[in-house]
Amino acid sequence: MTELVTAAQMRALEQAAIESGKVTGLELMERAGAGVVEAVLEEWPELGEGAHRAVVLCGPGNNGGDGFVVARLLKARGWDVDVFLYGDADKLPPDAKTNYGRWTKDGPVTSVGHRSFADGMNALYAAHFESELVVDALFGIGLSRDTPHLVQDLAQDFTEALSSNGTCVPIVAVDIPSGLCSDTGAERGTALPANLTVTFHAAKRGHVSGLGPEVCGVVVVKDIGLND
Repeated sequence: MTELVTAAQMRALEQAAIESGKVTGLELMERAGAGVVEAVLEEWPELGEGAHRAVVLCGPGNNGGDGFVVARLLKARGWDVDVFLYGDADKLPPDAKTNYGRWTKDGPVTSVGHRSFADGMNALYAAHFESELVVDALFGIGLSRDTPHLVQDLAQDFTEALSSNGTCVPIVAVDIPSGLCSDTGAERGTALPANLTVTFHAAKRGHVSGLGPEVCGVVVVKDIGLND
């Protein structure tokens, strides 16, 4: 990981590629989701055969859109997938909203925020402990404030589970663990620790600085075609 980029640099690279006409935002999102699934099967080859179960946590931005792609691709492999959304589906960015719609043709989405907080969180914890993989697609490299208390509680609970239960299901972070600043590695609230972090094009500064090495686990960089 010799090249490290900031969140602003990564957004500029993606925007330049889109404006050039060589790729769309939806195509980049599809490539990112495919890269996550590929990295998961490389890290845990035993998950490549047969049916398994995953929990996918999607946030209110494009990181959540990546999560919907991951869910759909795992479902296509025969997995049982439980998808949870923190946020309002009607307010998702356009590409994320498109992938939300694609996913809902395959399965439901449970809200874990607002008025459905209690029911959603109970369902999430039940699904988590029955699954073989948790995908953190809540907040990506664009996080610029502390995570909401709901997400901090979730991170704390998962952290305690990881420290007390050696068989706790692995967590894979999409781009960067939620609650970690991608430019500095500082916590924004409470970071959700990952066993595997799958990022795109290049590693981010936060993966290797601050709390990054402690909470990112194994960091894998996947090519999404920005150099083409």
